[in-house]
Amino acid sequence: MPWNNQGGGWQGGGNDGGPWGRGPSGGGGAQPPDLEDLIRKMQDRGKRFMPGGFGGAKGIMIVLAVLILVWLASGIYRVDTNEQGVELVFGKWVSTTDPGLDYNFPAPIGEVYTPAVTEIQQFTVGTTPTQSLMLTGDENIIDVKFVVKWKIQDAGMFLFNVADPEGTTVRIAESAMRQVIGQTALATALAEGRATVEQETLALMQGRLDDYGAGVLITQVELQNVDPPAAVIDAFRDVQAARADQERSINEAQAYQNQIVPVARGESQRMIQEAEAYKEQVINNAEGDAARFLSVYNEYVQAKDVTERRIYLETMEEVLRDMEKIVIDDGASGSQGVVPYLPLDQLRRTAE
Repeated sequence: MPWNNQGGGWQGGGNDGGPWGRGPSGGGGAQPPDLEDLIRKMQDRGKRFMPGGFGGAKGIMIVLAVLILVWLASGIYRVDTNEQGVELVFGKWVSTTDPGLDYNFPAPIGEVYTPAVTEIQQFTVGTTPTQSLMLTGDENIIDVKFVVKWKIQDAGMFLFNVADPEGTTVRIAESAMRQVIGQTALATALAEGRATVEQETLALMQGRLDDYGAGVLITQVELQNVDPPAAVIDAFRDVQAARADQERSINEAQAYQNQIVPVARGESQRMIQEAEAYKEQVINNAEGDAARFLSVYNEYVQAKDVTERRIYLETMEEVLRDMEKIVIDDGASGSQGVVPYLPLDQLRRTAE
């Protein structure tokens, strides 16, 4: 502390001036201490404890040197594995050190803080209506409660860059969540979008904290409750139940579609294949009949009589193949005395 803050100072002439509480000479107060007298008193006290005394001024210098070494040695400090060292010189932050042994100017010139930086801390946002009620992207009100887990990333920045790092982190968390919820639809925030909301909020918080140089690392943002306001919770549940029924009906219809469509497609493919096969069969039969007709026609052109007789015989053979018949040559009657006889009764029984 400066001497002029202790009283009136050496020039002030006050009753409490100077570091020893005495006024300056000629000012009517006490005289300042005599340094030679102080040294002499220290020698007298030293002789009581050290044989042979201090040996004069040389002994005093040795003692002062030892005291200075001890004072300098007190600047050695140790930082544990879960800590970071923050070195101050004349009250100003000069560096941040990692775990292990290190050195800084001893007090009162230097000072070292060793806060724990590996411990995960957390706080909850949304414990009061003023914090929890937020406006969604589709202009609905939602009640949000979430937990933020964090730790110190840089101890020096955490201690000296922001006046209230913990309170600042809480306010940034609430602001970031409001921004993300304000860009998210109500149905998304209540269902499949929860993980996205958590990730976007974490990234937004970390960016703002880094801009402030707060020395804070956000490890997790976890949504606990995401519900409509209590005043409309019953109506909202009815709407949710209706949506669930809608989803169930859609899923059943899709399941029926998935069952029927493949069967119909398979049936259509079968019909197409049968039609293709019938088409090939008809074409081949037609081409065969045409080829056979052309071959018969060509033979007919070359030998008309023979071809006509052959066609006649083949036709009659086809017609009479399954009939009961008796063939009598024209030459068999007359000279041989053969009388044609038609057994009508047998033909009638055969027909029956």
